Amino acid sequence: MPVLLRSLCAAVLLIWASQASAQVRLRIAHTTSATDTQHLAALKMKEIVEAQTKGKVVISVHPAGELGNDPALLEGVRLGTIDIAYTGNPFFTRFEPKLNALDLPYIFKNREHVYRVLDGPIGQQLLASLEKHRMKPLAFWEIGFRHLTNSKHAVKTPKDMEGLKIRTTPNPAHVLAFKLLGAIPTPMPFTEVYMALETHAVDGQENPVYLITANRLHEVQKFMSLTGHAYTTAIVTMSQTKWNALSPEHRKVLLAAAKEAQLYQRELNVKAQGEAMEVLRKAGVTVTEDVDRAAFQAIVAEPVKASYIKEHGAELVNAIIKAGQ
Repeated sequence: MPVLLRSLCAAVLLIWASQASAQVRLRIAHTTSATDTQHLAALKMKEIVEAQTKGKVVISVHPAGELGNDPALLEGVRLGTIDIAYTGNPFFTRFEPKLNALDLPYIFKNREHVYRVLDGPIGQQLLASLEKHRMKPLAFWEIGFRHLTNSKHAVKTPKDMEGLKIRTTPNPAHVLAFKLLGAIPTPMPFTEVYMALETHAVDGQENPVYLITANRLHEVQKFMSLTGHAYTTAIVTMSQTKWNALSPEHRKVLLAAAKEAQLYQRELNVKAQGEAMEVLRKAGVTVTEDVDRAAFQAIVAEPVKASYIKEHGAELVNAIIKAGQ
């Protein structure tokens, strides 16, 4: 090979190696399916980041517990072995218990109330509270208003809950609420739920409608009740070590992309709600819409709120309630 050609090849390889070494590669992990709106939001974030950085930051998305269950993902973020993860707020309450206020039963009136809280000063203060736990929170994404499914019988009133073994999150508010209703709350990671329902290790579970169908939980459940008993947000958080290693420009892009993906996912969820209801009915699931929500609320709302206030004070709860007035 001529000397000049060898020199040109060496120069090209050097440039390529320099560009490759300068490229930032990040992994986003979550535990829901690749058809879930949370996954679609992650893909949107990937698309925005890669476009805005002109490929200098490349993101791979790992769904369905590919990199671990919910607690493992958060530990990975804190240790720096996972770059970005997102999961439901209940899994963050072990680090920052006051976040449990967001999961109190019937504390939110509707989506507008939720968004006023999460997108305003209250939400920003709550995100900032996670930074001392070696996490850099990027945004609130959405799981949504939770509804009940089970394999035993239709649930319309609190009395119908007695004795049902229900998978819940580990959130103290969720666990206490189901105890008050006479059910048997059984916390477990989301990645274990389908098998637990299929083997009847638990009778039921509670999640938003779109999440139930996207993760095929309706295949192993016969009844759904639109209880709307609580709202759950998902927090997108990044390894503090990885965040600190990014340039200011790349940090700005990541934050903006997480926010844009948040709004994108909210739009998807509104559309997915109606589509998921059709999927349930076509699958033969008995849907109870005329749930006596007032009776459920009367049993769980005040006692669970009082339990939270006893531990953490009333300031945050009162601020959330006021935002809905």
